[in-house]
Amino acid sequence: MNQAGHTEAALPINLTQTIEEAGARMIIVSDAWETAYPGAVVGIMVMRNVSNPPHHLGLDRRKQELERELRARFAHCDRSDLKAVEPIKAYDGYFRRFKKTYPVQLQLESVVFKGQSIPRVAALIEAMFMAELKNLLLTAGHDLETLQMPIRLDVSKGGERYTRLNGQEQVLKSGDMMMADTQGIISSVLYGPDHRTRITAITRHVFFAVYAPPGIGKEPVYRHLQDIQENVLVVAPNAQVELMRLFCSGSVG
Repeated sequence: MNQAGHTEAALPINLTQTIEEAGARMIIVSDAWETAYPGAVVGIMVMRNVSNPPHHLGLDRRKQELERELRARFAHCDRSDLKAVEPIKAYDGYFRRFKKTYPVQLQLESVVFKGQSIPRVAALIEAMFMAELKNLLLTAGHDLETLQMPIRLDVSKGGERYTRLNGQEQVLKSGDMMMADTQGIISSVLYGPDHRTRITAITRHVFFAVYAPPGIGKEPVYRHLQDIQENVLVVAPNAQVELMRLFCSGSVG
């Protein structure tokens, strides 16, 4: 097991080589994460040669189908019922510790109970967001070429700062699962991805990270990454998965 802090220098990925060759150096798992969240799973996936158009008709059709499926699946549920559905139950336990509500549950409620459509955003974000709603697993996406390796999977001490996707500075609470590269925090469970490494219209290589608190397990995370891959391939048929890896309580999958 790697310990946080073993590697201080940035390890830029050579995109002419396979990411798999760099995979062992790519993620550092801290002892703090291992200790604080036994049974938690984090999944990562790197895809190359993606594209990110403003919208995509094929993805729009899949999105409409997903909306129908979600409304049928949860037709007889109310808000309290949703909280008892896995994996929402596991996330609800995590977020309640910080007096917060799981945001994916709120997004699901807007589609199922309020009849709203899944928001139209750039295609790569939609591909990730659609998988989030289908599988109810919290996911962050980043432009791979903006990341300064290695990435550290860790738990916040409290007081760390980063700029959120909306451009606002955020101070972290103690005990939140987070990831950071050598330049700073790139995402946390409570507050989402950062602004510096965000996916943009010119993103061509992408890094996805899935946070699953204890009680969810590896298999749902693995299937979720596959669903993201499937959605991305609708938009970018020539995209390639360079790395897919799971981390769980000291073991690597």
